[in-house]
Amino acid sequence: MTFTNKVVWITGASSGIGKALAIELAKQDCKLILSSRRKAELVAVKSKCTNPEQVKVLTLDLADYKNMKPIVESAIALFGRVDILINNGGISQRSPIIETSIEVDKKLMEIDYLGTVALSKALLSHFVSNASGHYVVVSSLMGKFSSHYRSAYCGAKHALHGFFDALRLEHDKDNVKVTLICPGFVNTNVARNALTADGSKQDFQDEMTENGLDVNVFVKKMIKAIRKEKFEAYIGKFEKFGVFVKRLSPRLIHKLVMRSKVK
Repeated sequence: MTFTNKVVWITGASSGIGKALAIELAKQDCKLILSSRRKAELVAVKSKCTNPEQVKVLTLDLADYKNMKPIVESAIALFGRVDILINNGGISQRSPIIETSIEVDKKLMEIDYLGTVALSKALLSHFVSNASGHYVVVSSLMGKFSSHYRSAYCGAKHALHGFFDALRLEHDKDNVKVTLICPGFVNTNVARNALTADGSKQDFQDEMTENGLDVNVFVKKMIKAIRKEKFEAYIGKFEKFGVFVKRLSPRLIHKLVMRSKVK
């Protein structure tokens, strides 16, 4: 697969993985639609892109999952079509289950799961009518196995795998592709922005995230996985091998994560 002349829509494009991805993909001779809640930050990302005239900004709030149809119509109107939707937008969480308000679980599901699913479903008929389309979903290694203090996040990411595996099966006949990207630790602000037990932001970086993959290294690996139309890609340092350990022995991955320094 090549990105040449493709229209690529990226959510969560104002910072972190989404921002780095936009800047890198802009070099690939494609057209970009950048979305997040923050228009000023999106405009700043656009200014850093090669050929900014081929980059459009479209604000989007994933929490407003009941109103995705007009957003999709607006996105299609920008270039006449969408070829690839990169579902990158979302939030994380850091708090013990026993202390975490159910409202935090609800917010994670609304943004990370329902927002992503609603946007993807609103675009699906466009992909089917074109007999072509590619969903790229930024999940997490936490969508394959779990860790401490991330219960709501793990639940939402596990749910994404269930939904998109089903979508891939149902629309294989329509040439609709699905690639699930599972990052390990990537050095972004994801930990600082993570919700705590009462819904407030954590507002500090943790050691594992700080020592994670450089975001620019990560997006190059991600783009390679998209080009290959992989079903799933596990991108990280040593932590990515947890996926294979889980397959071999759920008890062993439990013991290894228990011994880790993850907080």
